[in-house]
Amino acid sequence: MEAPKTIAHEIGGVQNDALRFGLNGVKSEIIESHPLQSASHSARKTQAEMKRRILANMYGSAFPMKMEMDRQILSRFQRPPGAIPSSMLGFEALTGGLEDFGFEDYLNDPRDSETFRPSDMHHGMEVRLGLSKGPACPSFV
Repeated sequence: MEAPKTIAHEIGGVQNDALRFGLNGVKSEIIESHPLQSASHSARKTQAEMKRRILANMYGSAFPMKMEMDRQILSRFQRPPGAIPSSMLGFEALTGGLEDFGFEDYLNDPRDSETFRPSDMHHGMEVRLGLSKGPACPSFV
């Protein structure tokens, strides 16, 4: 029996679409970009868990559950991919992100860069609906 002469691939798959998403590296999927990033991530997790315990002790166990439900609802509310990005203002107000002073506040928003590639609205909706795989918006050229 003769083998088929076509190459099987996933439509929109990350590993086979190097022109759209760039080349993949195994190392970047396993470890984070910097050791301080993993330490910061674990410290944030610990701080959030302590805050949850304090709220449960003060107001009862239903209050942290309600806050978690609100957090999940507000994290899902987004605009469709396109020219105007989602600001996630409600989510930032709930999690305290409005008080954080990040690098984009004093340097520049990365989306304003000249090398920023605008998102493909059709591909973003395919990813959101589960018809395609990969990031909804590849960021830079």
